[in-house]
Order: sequence, then structure tokens, then C-alpha cells
Amino acid sequence: MYVKDAMSTVILTIGPAHTLRQAAQLMAARRVGAAVVLDSDNSGIGILTERDILNSLGAGENPDRETAQSHTTPDVVFATPEWTLDDAAEAMARGGFRHLIVLDGGEPVGVVSVRDLLRVQVACAASQ
Repeated sequence: MYVKDAMSTVILTIGPAHTLRQAAQLMAARRVGAAVVLDSDNSGIGILTERDILNSLGAGENPDRETAQSHTTPDVVFATPEWTLDDAAEAMARGGFRHLIVLDGGEPVGVVSVRDLLRVQVACAASQ
């Protein structure tokens, strides 16, 4: 199976100027653990995860003043729809993260999470 078979194609995208509170509210409303940060002026495509927000709050930072740009995960690993699910799981395990942005032609087309990988694995096991 491939990333395209497991990824969510409905992705939450935010801008770099969104505050962490705004990002958290949008993520909670969509019930997702990550937002794709689109910053065409600077860094391009990044990711803000629930862990990034948690780390900021834990450090005592103000979620109404801190922006997504300041907390976007550096060195993002991107997948393609043609990666195998094993490739995605290996990249997540090696990098210690739970979400991969899926790019096709340089554009974000989905996000695959550990939850997505588990869902597919359970469905495959149930069908056998």
C-alpha cells in the first residue's frame, strides 16, 4: 500500500502570522494534530504540530503573541503519494514525528499521520 491510500486529502493550511491560539482553535475544530504552514515569502511549506504548541505553552510563552512561523518544525520531511506505507513509517520513526506532509509536484496534497498508518494496518488485518 502507498501513502496515497492512507493520507488525508483534506488538510488544514494556515499562514505564518497565525497565532498559536488561532492555530490551536483551527486544529481543534478540524480534529487534526497538525497544520500545514504556507509561507510563500520565506520558508515555503512547513508544519506546526500539537507538540510545537504544547512546547511553547510549557515554556510559558503567550499563545496570543507567538506565531506559527516562530514554531514551525524545522527540517520538514516530505513524502510523495507513491511512497510505501513502510517508507512513511520508517521516516516517522527515524525522525521522531507523527505527521508527514505529502507533496505532489511541490504542492501539498495531503497529510499522513501515525493514526492513518494504524487505521490502514487494522483494516488490512481485519480483511485477512
